[in-house]
Amino acid sequence: MTRKSSGEPSQPSVFEPLAGRPPLAARMRPRALDQVAGQQHLLATGKGLRVSIEAGDTGSILFWGPPGTGKTTLARLIARYAKGEFVPFSAVTDGIPRLREIMTAAERRLASGARTILFIDEIHRFNKGQQDALLPHVEGGLVTLIGATTENPSFELNGALLSRMRVYVLQPIAADDIAALIRRALADEEHGLGEQGLSIADDALALLATAADGDARRALTVLEGAAKLLVNTTDQEVTVKTVTEALQWRSPRYDKSGEEHYNLISAYHKSMRGSDPQATLYWLARMIAGGEDPLYIARRTIRFAAEDVGLADPRALEVALAARQTLELLGSPEGELALAEAAVYLATAPKSNRVYAAWKAAQEAAEATPAAGVPLHIRNAPTGLMKELGYGSGYHYAHDDPSAYVPQEYLPVEVRRREFYVPGPFGFEKEIAKRLAWWDDLKRRGTGGAKPAAGDSSDQEQGPE
Repeated sequence: MTRKSSGEPSQPSVFEPLAGRPPLAARMRPRALDQVAGQQHLLATGKGLRVSIEAGDTGSILFWGPPGTGKTTLARLIARYAKGEFVPFSAVTDGIPRLREIMTAAERRLASGARTILFIDEIHRFNKGQQDALLPHVEGGLVTLIGATTENPSFELNGALLSRMRVYVLQPIAADDIAALIRRALADEEHGLGEQGLSIADDALALLATAADGDARRALTVLEGAAKLLVNTTDQEVTVKTVTEALQWRSPRYDKSGEEHYNLISAYHKSMRGSDPQATLYWLARMIAGGEDPLYIARRTIRFAAEDVGLADPRALEVALAARQTLELLGSPEGELALAEAAVYLATAPKSNRVYAAWKAAQEAAEATPAAGVPLHIRNAPTGLMKELGYGSGYHYAHDDPSAYVPQEYLPVEVRRREFYVPGPFGFEKEIAKRLAWWDDLKRRGTGGAKPAAGDSSDQEQGPE
């Protein structure tokens, strides 16, 4: 057996191998805190989680992080240090009847002075009723609950349960830590692959450590696959070719309905807004590789054109709309090039959210003054009675003036002199600013203002007959 490190608690039953030979990742599961790869922001000497684990009193906690970052390992270590009974529960396959059995056993255990560590993997798959069923047992201290989730608990767990647990965020394991784990697995004769006497080339180690994408389980699984490829051969070195063969396909970290969906679309938007075409293309490619619907991305791209480019480049909206039409016409993957073209165009276009801000301000003003009357001179006057009442009286037809502009008021009294739209200093909005400044100058000088043409009703809508 492997020699225990100093201070390592007893109770090895939690880690005893199953019948047969379990996978390398299971055999290499850490048996002490010092063997855990990564997570030093939580487990370094003096850190709160480490102190509470070593003291055997963590309380109910939730581990949130990507796959293969040590959530189950830490739960088992907590049970070991606390000298409690580790009881696994799967939110995918187990249900309320199984939960009742666990609680009954926990009551008997507690009566004899023993603790129960209830570990619920994929706890985000619990529905609200199942989560509520846990509350009294957690609050009463019948069990110490340790949950594990890859999903954002703010979205997936109800507030009552979440308030009774401390949340610890686990990070993807750094490539250097993955590399150290691989070397340890190759050298460990009892739990690892040491009996095969394998070595690994530096470039192969770098490839595997990077391709694991922060997932220790994935790294060890691929390493085990590479080792199997060398069985019955004279090769004793794991090479880039061996790793590539064992690696096969790297699954993208993406969930079309989970947090990564929102994270990546946010990164895509912010990269375009930040005028970075390189990052824009990268996040676009990540979403496509993850299986996102290209038409969803196209819709968000259209929204970006209207919101973040606006009138700084009026063609931006046309380009974004054309990309969506191309996608509908060609489908994937051919139409994705048009989406990439639109993304680069928008990332490199001048930016302005002035129309977006103006529209929000106009909406707020409309909500605040829902009964403000239309000024009489710009009201529609299709009948004689309406004309007698002053509808349309005093209106100046702009086209009768050489400048095609007549200073007159178009807003109701309640919001008069409000400026909703103020053009920005970039792109086409510079031209719009010039026009507005010219019209303001005409207004200040009192020029323009042609008299209404006799009998003119060219802009009047036809009222009811």
